[in-house]
Amino acid sequence: MSIIVGEVIAVSGVRISLRIFEDSNHETIYYGGVKYRGISLREHVSIQRGFIDIVCLVEGEFLDEKRLETDAEKIQYVRKVDVRPIGYIVDDKFFEGVKYMPMIRDKASLLSEFMVGKIYGADGKTGYSIGSMLKENVPINLPWMRLFNSHLGIFGNTGSGKSNTLAKLYTTLFNERLQALQNKSQFVIIDFNGEYTEDQLLPAKYKQITVLDSKKSKHKFKIEGAHFWDVETLSLLFQATTNTQQPFLRRVLSGKEKFKTTPLKRYVEKVFEKVFSTGEAKSDALDLSREIARMIDCELLQDHLKGIIYFNKDKYFKHASGTYYNSNGNGFDANIKPILDDNVNLDGIDQFDELILRCYLQLCSDVVFGYAQYEHIQPVLARAKSSISALRNVLEIVDVPQPPHLLHVISLKKCKNEIKKILPLLVAKNFYTNHKDAETLKSPPSRTLHLIIDEAHNILSEQSTREHEIWKDYRLELFEEIIKEGRKYGVYLTLSSQRPADISPTIVSQIHNFFIHRLVNDRDLMLLDNTISTLDSSSKTLIPTLAKGCCVVTGTAFDLPMILKIDPLLKQHRPSSDDVNLEELWALPPA
Repeated sequence: MSIIVGEVIAVSGVRISLRIFEDSNHETIYYGGVKYRGISLREHVSIQRGFIDIVCLVEGEFLDEKRLETDAEKIQYVRKVDVRPIGYIVDDKFFEGVKYMPMIRDKASLLSEFMVGKIYGADGKTGYSIGSMLKENVPINLPWMRLFNSHLGIFGNTGSGKSNTLAKLYTTLFNERLQALQNKSQFVIIDFNGEYTEDQLLPAKYKQITVLDSKKSKHKFKIEGAHFWDVETLSLLFQATTNTQQPFLRRVLSGKEKFKTTPLKRYVEKVFEKVFSTGEAKSDALDLSREIARMIDCELLQDHLKGIIYFNKDKYFKHASGTYYNSNGNGFDANIKPILDDNVNLDGIDQFDELILRCYLQLCSDVVFGYAQYEHIQPVLARAKSSISALRNVLEIVDVPQPPHLLHVISLKKCKNEIKKILPLLVAKNFYTNHKDAETLKSPPSRTLHLIIDEAHNILSEQSTREHEIWKDYRLELFEEIIKEGRKYGVYLTLSSQRPADISPTIVSQIHNFFIHRLVNDRDLMLLDNTISTLDSSSKTLIPTLAKGCCVVTGTAFDLPMILKIDPLLKQHRPSSDDVNLEELWALPPA
């Protein structure tokens, strides 16, 4: 049972023109107890072609003149609309895509709101609903099983409602399937603005919140030693140059691995023996030895080294007391070795200090043997000492991976920009590598990892000039690897951003499903135009004018693009990103 409202008068490619009958100009029509929406932009009509109903979307309307032969001066106006086929209905089931086309004089009918909802997923298959269709106001059930095994992109200008959409997506998922997710999936939120550190998404017992502060060491992110003691990680943390400083760091790590059973104190002793028992003394080695003595906090050694003088002409060391340090090693054995044996204890040194100490010991050894020049390596050591002081407050190096929580929120709100660039890379690498190397991982994977990055343009931007080019390349390479290869390991990214055009095009092009709020920048709109094949022209034109909380939803999980109004969360569950109420803030005191 349907209401016939017009007929086909032209078919050109996939563009169809309908003549609308005069009595069909109503916004809402009730017929047989069923509600129908009238003919207007973005409404749906069906055209009957035999036993097939071709579903079309209205894209435009206009008036045309009609002159009567009997009275040429009398003009009648005929209402016409342009429609585009989006699918067809067979046996009360909708199929997406253009397979059938109508012919002239085929009748056009209205679709009931129930059938429109059925086309877009309101038939109750999943029960996973985060909002309703904007025009029809029909609640839509999203296909969560196709949505969360894909990469998601949530884009929109500030204040457009994207934070609510992100929170609503995962809050609804946890509400619907909390018990089923435990011990099978892990969700990690990298939160730049501290929006998810309270009662959002999940009750406290199911999640871990780590609020990192580069000034105070209250909370720390636990990273495995294997991921920290890695030449690529250290090279990029300290912006090491490829030709000289990176091979130096590789020597530091290879020495640590080769002599891992040898006490660090023994390493210090051997380096000092090289420096003060060499045939050709080096002034740089003396300076480095004094710095090492200061680092291991040995005052007796510092005082002794202050008295050692370097004679440049004959290249030898001599102490103020008259002791010579020659290649026979007698001076070292008599003076320095006893001090090291009796006053140096490095058993309680933390791994950050150990890294800096090993770097200085390696440089000292390299300078003695001529493997490296002090002025080439010293800059990377200065950067390392500067970075370590900030990293120590936010990182804790552990030997064994921490037991996973269902949800782990890592807040970077109180971190400096330098840390905000570094930490997301370490966090992502830590979780991704552990998940990929898990012994229980099968094909298809039996566990999944979901990385959620809010304000993703902060770390996935190609435009940043605040960092070394090598660091930027590696940072993008890691996330590009996750988004390109992670799917086969059960690793999925969810990105939320105000500026999708700033994000690497490679990353955006691999996103499967999009929730697009209001965007007005031409570069952002052009990127979406070039990237999203499932976005139709009528939906694109609406993006700059979408109201707060409304978004265009499209992608591989959906048969058709649709415009949803996302249901707002309760205040206690909303992200901490509400607009300030100036009416309350600036209210005058009562008279």
